[in-house]
Amino acid sequence: MTAPAILVITGASGSGKTATVCALEARALPGIRCYYFDSVGVPSTEEMCRDFGSPEQWQALTTRRWIDRLATVADGTEVCVLDAQTRPSFVRTAAERARVAIARVVLLDATPAVRHARLTGPRRQPELCNPQMDCWAAYLRGQADALNLPVIDTTGVGIGAVADALVIHVEAIRGERERATEASSRQLS
Repeated sequence: MTAPAILVITGASGSGKTATVCALEARALPGIRCYYFDSVGVPSTEEMCRDFGSPEQWQALTTRRWIDRLATVADGTEVCVLDAQTRPSFVRTAAERARVAIARVVLLDATPAVRHARLTGPRRQPELCNPQMDCWAAYLRGQADALNLPVIDTTGVGIGAVADALVIHVEAIRGERERATEASSRQLS
C-alpha cells in the first residue's frame, strides 16, 4: 500500500482549522503534507447555485476532487492532511468512490462566542458571524456525534496545544497505514 492516508480537518469558520493545520505544517513532520481546501478558490453563493446547482453540490464535488487528488499523491507522503470546511459524509462518500483505504475526519469545534470573537477580531471576517454559520457548527457537532468522529475543542486553547492534539490523530492514522502496508506486504510474499 503506497497511497497516503487522508485526514480531513473540518469545522465551522473560526474553529481554528486553518491556523491549526498551518501550525502542523510548520512542524515539518516527515511524511506529512498539508493541503487547504479553499486554495482552489471559493465561488460566491450565486456562482455555486448557477454553476453547480447549490452550495452543497459545489462542496460535494470539490470534496470529491480533493480526495481524488490526494489519493494519487505519489511522492512518499504517508498522510495528507486537508483543512476543509466540508461535510464528513461528503468525505466518506468521496473516499469510498476513490477507493481510499484510510480516510478519517476530525472536527475542530469552539463555542459560538469564541468563534465570533476570532472572526470579528484577528480574522476580520465579521460577516461570518451569522445564524447560518452557527447552524453549520451545530450540524457538524451533530455529525461528529452521529458518526463517532473525534472532536478537538479549541475553546480557550492555544493553537500550539490544538496542533499537539492534532498530531496524536496524525500519528494514529500514520500507524494505521503502516500496519496496513505491512499486512499487504505479508500477503504478497
